Amino acid sequence: MEYVKMAEGLEYSRVVLGFWRLLDWNLNTDQLIHYLEECLEIGITTMDHADIYGNYTVEEKFGEALKKRPDLKNRMQIITKCGIVYPSETARVKYYDYSKKHIKQQAEKSLQNMGIDCIDTLLLHRPSPFMDPGEISQAFEELHREGKVRTFGVSNFLPNEFFLLKSYLTVPLITNQVELSVLRMQNLENGVIQLCMQEGIHPMLWSPLAGGKIFTGEGETEKRLRKVLEIIREEIGAEDIDEVAFAWLFSHPAEMLPITGSGEIKLAQRPVKALKYRLTPEQWFMIWTAVKGHKVP
Repeated sequence: MEYVKMAEGLEYSRVVLGFWRLLDWNLNTDQLIHYLEECLEIGITTMDHADIYGNYTVEEKFGEALKKRPDLKNRMQIITKCGIVYPSETARVKYYDYSKKHIKQQAEKSLQNMGIDCIDTLLLHRPSPFMDPGEISQAFEELHREGKVRTFGVSNFLPNEFFLLKSYLTVPLITNQVELSVLRMQNLENGVIQLCMQEGIHPMLWSPLAGGKIFTGEGETEKRLRKVLEIIREEIGAEDIDEVAFAWLFSHPAEMLPITGSGEIKLAQRPVKALKYRLTPEQWFMIWTAVKGHKVP
């Protein structure tokens, strides 16, 4: 496993385990503990959560495992996100709440649900056109001062949104968690990845296999891509095309951290295996060209 320095004294594993679909894994507490041990054994130490996952239930389920095996927390870095509010008896629509009260309230709930004393990184889940950066700054400062959150970041923020928030903060933003894969390259083109490199931070990537569409997509783009991934798979000696898709991400100089959302160790091992491959510029642009359907300018 490779590890990346995110902040002073804080390293993340290059492959991150995401828990968005934890309920779909159908694991009881003991089975989840066993799975966490397997992931830690292969070097995946960074765990990605959000308060809303599983309709606000995933953190608590994860916490049941940690409360039964508190020693596991010492081997992990825990990330969670806040800011999205789902419709409920008290919310008529889905909306974003970045008030100081809500941020602090949700951080406290995450700590309680997971049975931990400190969140390693708290992310704002989505940019909001209604956010008050000054109020967010106050929430971050207090959570940091109280020792409840170690570091902060954002998710799905465009450069202008990132810089607006940063201009008000007294604590650094250490990451931007965004979508990126061989099929979804928009964040390579809109300045988001360049922003991370400019700021010296490492982006985290959700849906690094495009939700499985590299395997199942039936459009012309997916078909062209699979042909090229298969060619490169044979050239580098990878086991399957998903390793090539991960290698395409790992080969980028931004030192990206893809999130795997699998509940099976054999699938969580795939991006770890892909770490040993680095694509040549030619191979990297073969994939780019297959997806774009045209040569570079």
